[in-house]
Amino acid sequence: MSQWKKITIRVMRYVTLLLIVGFVALLLIYTSGSNRPFEKVEKSVEASLDKENMKRQDGTALKRNFGLNAADYDGVMYYSSEFSISSEEVLLIKAKSETQTAEISSAIEERIKTRMNDFEGYAPESVQLLEDAKKSVRGKYVFFAAAPGAEKYLEIFSNSL
Repeated sequence: MSQWKKITIRVMRYVTLLLIVGFVALLLIYTSGSNRPFEKVEKSVEASLDKENMKRQDGTALKRNFGLNAADYDGVMYYSSEFSISSEEVLLIKAKSETQTAEISSAIEERIKTRMNDFEGYAPESVQLLEDAKKSVRGKYVFFAAAPGAEKYLEIFSNSL
């Protein structure tokens, strides 16, 4: 009986160790970035966008709206509504270093705050889009979507990595 108890304890230790290793591996996979080129990630996200209400913006619009210079990053895709009374936006940036992701995240938070103040009181649907906005940082990639399909866009972004 004592022998069985020792074997059971040993097996339980190995099972526990395997569970911990599995958990750490899943955690690393989920929080890690990606080696996929920006163009492939961009193509996946761009194909899913509802371009009826949004159009692609240039670096000038990125600078004006977020205070970010497109030339500072490895890749930028920015779509926003053609109309200033809409808060629909989708932004995908691949930073050159992981330290830039904090700068980009701060700019996104500031943009959300500013837009919510702009729309407060007269455009509740735009405020709701901003409250439900999705943001994700995966390695050097930063994704932001304030749009009716934000959840779907985030899922496509995550799957494209």
